[in-house]
Amino acid sequence: MLSRYIQAAMRQAKYEILSDDGSFYGEIPDFQGVYANAETLESCREELAEVLEEWIFFRISRNLSLPIVNGLKLAIEKVS
Repeated sequence: MLSRYIQAAMRQAKYEILSDDGSFYGEIPDFQGVYANAETLESCREELAEVLEEWIFFRISRNLSLPIVNGLKLAIEKVS
């Protein structure tokens, strides 16, 4: 489920080439603070995926909600 969630979020990523240095900038809408900047598009995608994963784990560790992505919802549920 985590892999599917990350893949769905990454498909929503937006990228642009920065005019000042020609590097690539990427971000994922609805995932505040999840962005990356790198020399190549592939490096930017890789960095963005790592940032997203860390962001997800941070939010889960703090019991913070995560955006629903294409109907996918990640949540930690207590089991008794």
